[in-house]
Amino acid sequence: MLGNLLTGLGTALQIGNFIYLVLGVGGGIVIGALPGLTATMGVAILLPFTFGMDAVTGLIMLVGIYVGAIYGGSISAILLNTPGTPASAATCFDGYPLVKQGHPAKALSASTIASACGGLISCVALVTISPVLAKFALRFSAPEYFALALFGLTIIASISAENFLKGITAGVVGLLISTAGMDYITSYPRFTFGIVDLLNGFSVIPVLIGLFAVSEVFNQIEALINEKEIKTNIKMDRSYMNLSEIKYCAPTILKSGIIGTFIGAIPGAGADIAAFVCYNEVKRSNKNEKFGEGNLKGICAPEAGNNGVTGGALVPLLTLGVPGDAVAAVLLGALIIQGLTPGPLLFEQNPEIVYGLFSSMILGNILLLVIGLAGIKFYSRIVEIPKIMMIPSILMLSSIGSYSMNNSIFDVGVTFAFGIMGYIMGKIKMPSSPIVLSVILGPMLETNLRKAVLMYEGSYAFLWTRPITIVFLLLSVLSAYSAIKKQKK
Repeated sequence: MLGNLLTGLGTALQIGNFIYLVLGVGGGIVIGALPGLTATMGVAILLPFTFGMDAVTGLIMLVGIYVGAIYGGSISAILLNTPGTPASAATCFDGYPLVKQGHPAKALSASTIASACGGLISCVALVTISPVLAKFALRFSAPEYFALALFGLTIIASISAENFLKGITAGVVGLLISTAGMDYITSYPRFTFGIVDLLNGFSVIPVLIGLFAVSEVFNQIEALINEKEIKTNIKMDRSYMNLSEIKYCAPTILKSGIIGTFIGAIPGAGADIAAFVCYNEVKRSNKNEKFGEGNLKGICAPEAGNNGVTGGALVPLLTLGVPGDAVAAVLLGALIIQGLTPGPLLFEQNPEIVYGLFSSMILGNILLLVIGLAGIKFYSRIVEIPKIMMIPSILMLSSIGSYSMNNSIFDVGVTFAFGIMGYIMGKIKMPSSPIVLSVILGPMLETNLRKAVLMYEGSYAFLWTRPITIVFLLLSVLSAYSAIKKQKK
């Protein structure tokens, strides 16, 4: 294996391949930072450009985009409270408050270091234990997915620390919103009110941008109106994370990277679920610390988790031919277009491609660290732009990002509607993040619960007869209990 890995490293370091890797990581960061442009979209858009390339070169560039885009989403999430991708939504909770305290460089460096480390942890797992992980991931079926989604939803309890009842109410509202559109099993339209654009339900991106970005814009407009004169922004600290802070966050990064890799290996789970699960876990395991006010661990956990997915998602793809998430599905297409069939034989017949891919992921994460840290001084200046100029820019980016998902004006309207909703929720001290979480996990929860019931012919025996399901259900109870106990203190 070591010999193959060194050969793959040599392939990835060839000048032509390395340039495409740098371009891929850099381009991916830009794509991820723009609200509405997801990693899936970036890889899919650039896939046709790889048709004329050598198979290894094309895959190296796509992997670079994948790694860069998952990280890039955190830049706008931290600086503007506008998640570039759904996977970065959890990063807003502590990233944006830290920026408002005047520490954008510290928040961005935490995100960069955690993202690179999470990605490298997943690469180690990809190289060493991918067959074992893949076999375990294939044991997931509808009951396990249902239990995983339920576990993810218990995060609502922990992110509703200030007002438990309002948080739960917001979560229920989010679940109701997630039921709009055609029924996933019967295709019967629900809560569409005759609107054709609602047949597919509400897209996550417009909801996300509306609740986080547009509502914040409304708050900024209100603050400007109430100010007699426009104040200059607070002085920004340009220092990065120091060594003691890195040591303080290291266990969180390691644990979140492992959790992200594990979730990434489960087909269909994805980076957004991993980020929320890791954020919940860091809150659960650090009960004496405050989150939501700029805690560095609150930034590192979701970022290490969502970048941990990048390697994990390739585990079932390369070993079994089953993509771990949407980006891996596009990469599966890229492999097939190049005449390659993912699976155990790929390791025997095309080791140079497999290990070239492994090596390029490792190099990609190292490049991510270098490019990300080098760019922080440039990115962090965004928050020094006067509000009067930032507000129209954010509104324009929000509108373009919402429209670009489906080329739909309806989605732009959805964004502003949820922006108003988020603004009102802020006024009544109701957290908006439970809605986002429910909109992301609600379809997964409902669809897999109904599939599981169908599998068991109307019985709910899967709740107590399947070991993995039982583990996740117990974790859900434990997570909800610890959040409620903390609330009562």
